[in-house]
Amino acid sequence: MDNLSVVIAEDDPKISEIQSRFIEKIEGFDVVGIGNTIEESEQIIDVFQPDLVLLDYYFPDGNGVDLLWKIRRLYKNTDVIFITAAKEVGVLQDAIRGGAFDYILKPMTFSRFQSTLGKFLDHRNKIGEMTRLDQTGVDQIIHPAEATVQTDVRMPKSIDPLTLEKVEDEVNKLNDDGVNAEAMGLQLGISRTTARRYLEFLVSKGIVKPSLVYGSVGRPERLYFQANSKT
Repeated sequence: MDNLSVVIAEDDPKISEIQSRFIEKIEGFDVVGIGNTIEESEQIIDVFQPDLVLLDYYFPDGNGVDLLWKIRRLYKNTDVIFITAAKEVGVLQDAIRGGAFDYILKPMTFSRFQSTLGKFLDHRNKIGEMTRLDQTGVDQIIHPAEATVQTDVRMPKSIDPLTLEKVEDEVNKLNDDGVNAEAMGLQLGISRTTARRYLEFLVSKGIVKPSLVYGSVGRPERLYFQANSKT
């Protein structure tokens, strides 16, 4: 995977240089331009249309929130992280409403900066790997900390995370015919009872939906489908 491109929009040349050197120490990112005014930053962003802009608020010719909204309007694939001395609550609210990924107050430490870029890279990778949506996947993107807590706290002892991941992978491959517990067990090399336990756990999470299918002879069969299936 190619490194993510970064533009630094910062009115203080010394601080922008520090940020650039910080990024050099973190894998997965490349600085493609530095702007020290709003006008200069706009021109650089227009040329490179980067994955990420590190954005200050105070500029001699404008402010970062106005630039954020312009980025949102013109460059839908560009994300923004504020790095600023602006401690006004209103500025933070505007940044959040504009979709800023994070808001870091100066003076910035390398550890805080590295943590944010790591989360951003993980966020981009997760979205890039998704082929279809389910509620668990959405929660992991929008509420990653909450999703992690829920996974840690609510995961029954009878559910092994690795086996669960394999079952979810198979569920994501299902067509409209669905699958029963026996077929899932054969596919993964586990018993029908174990497969049913994992499938029912996914039902409780809203990832899978069950349905009773009545054949011509014998008891009805319990099939499992993707939650967003039309079946």
